[in-house]
Amino acid sequence: MSNPENLRYSKEHEWVAAGDDGVATVGITAHAADALGDVVFVQLPEVGDTVTAGEPCGELESTKSVSDLYAPVSGEVTAANEAVVSDPALVNSGPFDDGWLFKVRVAGEAGDLMSADEYTAFAAG
Repeated sequence: MSNPENLRYSKEHEWVAAGDDGVATVGITAHAADALGDVVFVQLPEVGDTVTAGEPCGELESTKSVSDLYAPVSGEVTAANEAVVSDPALVNSGPFDDGWLFKVRVAGEAGDLMSADEYTAFAAG
């Protein structure tokens, strides 16, 4: 699965889709979903929580491991995808669409995010 060009990517393998209203959607990349294996549990930040770029804000548990979910941007959480909490497999089956994780009203600059091409090269090692 290729990385969509319209998204920005973090070194922790999260993606960010900027919204026109200052609210960004966050998820994990297909590369991260593949590396995790079958996701069986998702813990997301709650609406109203403040997240800080580069800091853990939740967890993803798979049949292989437990991994921290990092905030790729700073701001206030405006929505959490309850569908992935109920059905964690959505993270694997649609990491760039139905498997999105949370939305955040971005505070300040987006920071150190990569383009799709930069992320593809980074993920390849």
